[in-house]
Amino acid sequence: MFARPPRFVAGLPCPGRCLVMGVVNVTPDSFSDGGRFLDPDLAVKHGRALAAEGADLVDVGGESTRPGAVRPSADEELHRVVPVVERLAAEGIAVSVDTMRAEVAAAAVGAGAVLVNDVSGGLADDDMLATVARLPTAYVLMHWRAHSRTMQRHTDYTDVVTDVAVELAAQLEAAVAAGVDRSRIALDPGIGFSKTADQNWAVLSGLGQLHDLGLPLLVAASRKRFLGILLAGQDGEPRPPTMRDDATTATSALAAAAGAWCIRSHSVRATLDAVAVATRWAAS
Repeated sequence: MFARPPRFVAGLPCPGRCLVMGVVNVTPDSFSDGGRFLDPDLAVKHGRALAAEGADLVDVGGESTRPGAVRPSADEELHRVVPVVERLAAEGIAVSVDTMRAEVAAAAVGAGAVLVNDVSGGLADDDMLATVARLPTAYVLMHWRAHSRTMQRHTDYTDVVTDVAVELAAQLEAAVAAGVDRSRIALDPGIGFSKTADQNWAVLSGLGQLHDLGLPLLVAASRKRFLGILLAGQDGEPRPPTMRDDATTATSALAAAAGAWCIRSHSVRATLDAVAVATRWAAS
């Protein structure tokens, strides 16, 4: 597996390697660090720390998308996200906002966000694509079938890689038709969303096919349940999220070697190391 040439998204950092996006969950119920950074001061402190470790982007989200999660109101999401985005952006940190709501996306960009990371790919909010088209920002469009409460009921695929590619292409076509500039779009195959553990592995191994869509790919596998299942103990229980970082690092190295444009990770330093190894390996 060898890296493809880096592909870049207009308006975002271009360091000549796979980007690393650090995660700030301003939520009480994240699967990975539930509640640790709900307080805005702690969230800002964590965002600063991720940036200090070398994160190219800091992704701030106010809605958990773990399986079964209940959505917060739009007002609550705004209350969680916008102050954190504003404070980090004011310090010169490149911030992305992780949201499925057009209202939140617009407010976060107004507060300084440079990227809208929409895990629904425009499907959860009818106003999202038109809103992004008006905003001076980049857009990550993810493969998506349903909200968190029901998404694991939607795992039927004929061939998961081919089907994800076809569905992503349809979402991309809708975004472009709404006026979003292709040069500002990256795609995310949606690891962990409406996919079984085996299907997640198939999608990761099929990144080359997804590159045929012609746009940069973001891979967000950090600490997700399919890694916990792989590392399950003798009792069959998945390894807890905070004990999945080594597997995340290995996955990040392989994704970077396969040509990913950006890796979204809870552990920035280790992921940057993984990207450095993948980049050097590909250059040999």
